Amino acid sequence: MAEPAVLSVSELTRTIKALLDGDERLADVWVRGEISNFTHHKSGHMYFTLKDAASRVKAVMFASQNRYLAFRPEDGMRVLARGAVSVFERDGQYQLYVREMLPDGVGSLFLAFEQLKERLRAEGLFDRKRPLPTFPRRIGVVTSPNGAAIRDILTTLRRRFPLAHVIIVPVLVQGEEAPASIAAGIERINRFREVDVLIVGRGGGSIEELWAFNEEIVARSIYASSIPVISAVGHETDVTIADFVADLRAPTPTAAAELAVPHVRELAERLVHMEERLRSALRRRLGEERVRLQRLAQSPVFRHPRRLVEPWMQHRDQLDRRLGEAFGRLVERRRNAHQALVRQLALATPRQRLAVARARWKALDRDLARAMALHLREAKQALGHLLGRLDALSPLKVMQRGYALVYNETGERVLTSVRDVAPGDTVFVRLADGRLDCQVWGIEEGVQHGNETRDGHARSGTDL
Repeated sequence: MAEPAVLSVSELTRTIKALLDGDERLADVWVRGEISNFTHHKSGHMYFTLKDAASRVKAVMFASQNRYLAFRPEDGMRVLARGAVSVFERDGQYQLYVREMLPDGVGSLFLAFEQLKERLRAEGLFDRKRPLPTFPRRIGVVTSPNGAAIRDILTTLRRRFPLAHVIIVPVLVQGEEAPASIAAGIERINRFREVDVLIVGRGGGSIEELWAFNEEIVARSIYASSIPVISAVGHETDVTIADFVADLRAPTPTAAAELAVPHVRELAERLVHMEERLRSALRRRLGEERVRLQRLAQSPVFRHPRRLVEPWMQHRDQLDRRLGEAFGRLVERRRNAHQALVRQLALATPRQRLAVARARWKALDRDLARAMALHLREAKQALGHLLGRLDALSPLKVMQRGYALVYNETGERVLTSVRDVAPGDTVFVRLADGRLDCQVWGIEEGVQHGNETRDGHARSGTDL
């Protein structure tokens, strides 16, 4: 029987830790419970226990995570904690490593916020960030006409950039009808086509009061806007879905107005600074050019300009003289060529050219006749030679010496072997002066020499 595997305590703990770390369900889990034994260590880490009526679990939230908490945890507070479950190997205890934590009262809203945020992020609605115009002429504001936000925005715009024209689109910013009202306001301002930048937002409030800016309809209307959008919802610590979709997030409505327009005082200071830089650059350039002018005025070119021109005048005279000589030579050559052509034309009248052509034609005609006669004579000689050779090779010449041609009974084929006929067949014999119709009475193979054939065998038979 095999002995059971024995694990050390460390090995057992590491095995359990690996199992917990490998479970995807425990890598991102929300836990609701009451805080007890809360300790905020001097290192910044928070150690506490989450408990309910039946059980409890140790939890830790490191300083890098808890610095973003919007509230201060205390014993007895019911919270909603998000994190991962793992094992602290030294104590062999599993615990919750918390990344986010909210008071339990807003837990459901926050879950809905997180789910919508992740879905819109996956669709790419958070990726587009358009630049804002530097000097907007018209600014649209989508907000409540009665809140403090619109007063802060208008005051800031008038103070910073009174040249801009503000178009206010009044909407509901709180309540069940607020999301549709905000979306309709954004769509309505986009139809003007003359607004350069758009501010969408409201003043501060609880998460429930700001929830209209976490609705999907508002997020998609901001993304569909052809006008760059600045989101200005609540205070600096408030974050909504609209902030992620907008081209720029402002911490407050006042800050949104400051981001939308430049300050006229700053522009004036920049203009003064640029004017000073321009004046300084012009003075520096003027001084440099004045020094350059003085240096040029002292140069030999300006003091004695004729010295610069005299060599070129001399060179011009030389070129003029060379041009005159070359032109004279060219005229002389052309005059001589013209005289030669006149002489040739005088000697080559049409009648004279016709007589020369006729004499040349007669000479060519005589040469052609002699060439044709010579060619014809040579061709006749060649033809006679070929006819002689053809006559020597003619079958009729051979037949005149006693030879004959034997054809089959149809006269279509020459017989070359005794195997081509049988006794009783009719054959035709062609002689030099006629044809014989014959019948085969006997057949003897081989060439006869006396009474024997070449192969030594004699056969009796009747001659043709």
